[in-house]
Amino acid sequence: MVQSFNRALADWARSDGLTWAFIFKALLTVFLALWLAYRLELPQPGTVLVTVFIVMQPQSGQVLAKSFYRIIGTLLGLTVMVALIALFNQERVLFMLCLAIWIGLCTAGAARYRDFRGYACVLAGYTAVMIGLPATTHPDDAFMLALWRVLEISLGILCTGLVNGLILPQSTRTDLRNTLHGRFRDFAIFACEGLAGGLDSTRFDASNARFAAAAVSLENMRSATAFEDPHMRMRSGRLARLNNEFMVLSTRFHGLHQLLRRLAVGVSFAREGTEPMEFASRAGSYGDAVLQALQPCLAEVSRLLMPLRDRLSSEADAAQLAIRLEACKQELMQLIRSGRAQLAMQRPSEAQTLDYDTAAELLYRFADDLHNYAQTHASLLDDHHVREQWKENFRPRANAVAAAVAGLRSSLLILSLSVFWMATAWPSGGTFAMTIGMVSALASSSSNPRRLSLQLTLGATAGACLGIVLTFCVLPEIDGFALLCCALAPVVALGAYLLARPQPAGAGLGLLVWFSMTSMPANQTLFDPHRLLNEYLASVLSMALATAAAAVLLPPNRPWLWRRLERDLRMCVVRAVSGRLKGLVSGFESGTRDLLNQAYLYSAGRPDVQRQLLRWMFLVQEVGHAVIELRLEQARLPALSCYAESMPWRNAIRAMGRALVRLFIQPSQANRQRALAAVEQAIDSVRTTAEPCAPQFDTSPLRRLQSYLHFIRSSLLDPQNPLAGDEAPVRLQGVAHAA
Repeated sequence: MVQSFNRALADWARSDGLTWAFIFKALLTVFLALWLAYRLELPQPGTVLVTVFIVMQPQSGQVLAKSFYRIIGTLLGLTVMVALIALFNQERVLFMLCLAIWIGLCTAGAARYRDFRGYACVLAGYTAVMIGLPATTHPDDAFMLALWRVLEISLGILCTGLVNGLILPQSTRTDLRNTLHGRFRDFAIFACEGLAGGLDSTRFDASNARFAAAAVSLENMRSATAFEDPHMRMRSGRLARLNNEFMVLSTRFHGLHQLLRRLAVGVSFAREGTEPMEFASRAGSYGDAVLQALQPCLAEVSRLLMPLRDRLSSEADAAQLAIRLEACKQELMQLIRSGRAQLAMQRPSEAQTLDYDTAAELLYRFADDLHNYAQTHASLLDDHHVREQWKENFRPRANAVAAAVAGLRSSLLILSLSVFWMATAWPSGGTFAMTIGMVSALASSSSNPRRLSLQLTLGATAGACLGIVLTFCVLPEIDGFALLCCALAPVVALGAYLLARPQPAGAGLGLLVWFSMTSMPANQTLFDPHRLLNEYLASVLSMALATAAAAVLLPPNRPWLWRRLERDLRMCVVRAVSGRLKGLVSGFESGTRDLLNQAYLYSAGRPDVQRQLLRWMFLVQEVGHAVIELRLEQARLPALSCYAESMPWRNAIRAMGRALVRLFIQPSQANRQRALAAVEQAIDSVRTTAEPCAPQFDTSPLRRLQSYLHFIRSSLLDPQNPLAGDEAPVRLQGVAHAA
């Protein structure tokens, strides 16, 4: 009985208990910040609370990270606004024009980065609006007004950081470790099922999309833990390396799985001009011999991953895995050679031999990548380790046109509402224009700005109703700070409850922010019903216009952006062919996953679009990764005459690169056939080049180059890839392969 109660209590603490802890800390932070604001006689305590609610996060690491970038954004916005006020204090039109341009640039920056740097951009625009618009009516007080705002914002940040760090702290470090361990466990399950032929296309697609989202999420958590925990800060380089190695590992397994699937249906047997229906009918006789020869090798790798499926692996487990993998790589090499000898006894065709060698090399490289990952994971046990020396970074990618559209939308909105304000001399016109700037800035980093703007509008409307009741019915009847806290507690608790939930978080933010801005009593309290109603009317109308604009003016969750993200994915192959080798691997791996994650978010509710984008993602990863391996292999070649730059096989590979660039910039059947012809030419040229090495992939560079070229060819021939279009007479649906 006691054990059941304790178990139920622990489950509650990990679920609803976290929400109630967040509400408690929100109340404590608000009361502390408000008391200090009144004691210090700050002119606008509401600004302090706005800062609290924007910075407030469940984990302390996220609070510290957002606070740091909030200060940067605040100082940047303050500097720009003071400069603009000094330049245009007599020219209101020019001031509003410059302000609109600045807001547009900040919004575009937030849409471009979508991480803590994007948050700094949001706050730079948001602070500029809060400081700049009130200063237009009193330019002489602009400098002091800016200083008061900085003090109020700093107080809010200080209170939030103290409460979250000292009272029931929830460490980002714990979430990061759980994410790392859970991701690898899921990958072990995924890899074991894939090697055993148990993955259908739906699960394969969903798992790849989930791993891409996890890579982006883990990078954000790594940045947050650097602010929170000195022990994790000493491991920041290894965590970045671990994330990159996992992306390389998953890409390698993806290539292996796809090749095994093609072997099962004979796709890689097809030569240019061969009909897929013809080779599909011969799949059993063609692919079975290769798969049977590979089976002991696949089973050996599966055996190592099998124990990792049922539990979270610690750093100590990773160290043991690294030791086993070191021995496995030697055993795997022997199994590969035995499998090649077994296949040779069946008198295989040249295509079958090449398929075996390509699959065997991919499997060996997969084991090697797994070994690297296990070593890096195990190194987290030590405070200092040589693997910390990691210079690569996660490089997010965003579409420049989408960012520019978000910035232009914000600029046009604030400019049009400012013109309306100046033309009508509406007393609350400043709030009207300021709200549109704040909503645009907050919604700029969302995958669905219309939805977030609508939530902010609904929350602000609820805050208006509660604010009117509080201002006219409750505040006149109370006296003292304690009773004020009692009056504010239900509103703050309701908003914090909504803010703690992912789905209605926008409504909670809108309720708390605009309630604090409009209804919070200042040090010099003024009961003015007309002003209060005007302020809330201006806020709600402005939000409604922002919601309408986000739904009408090129919203991001529409085909125009899907097509551009698809093109951005294709351009990753172009960069793989022609980009600098330094940082190319990490840039390719992180860029493709970030683009896929964006595409999935923007196309939510459209599984057909997501499926098409995934098909492009798979093709880009397969071809791009193989091209990068080709370039790295060539860069490591010894100084022998058979590897000289002027050799025909070098020229053939360069010609293939140009054909691939043309294909991925302008996909078409004609360009696809040209690319296939160029790959065939490169394969023939490499095959006919003699070298003073044994023809094994562990000793022969040209043997490895031939495998990469063959894999590119099989990817381009796959009827499942998006280049096949409607001309492919068959569609493959997750055929089991390595049973």
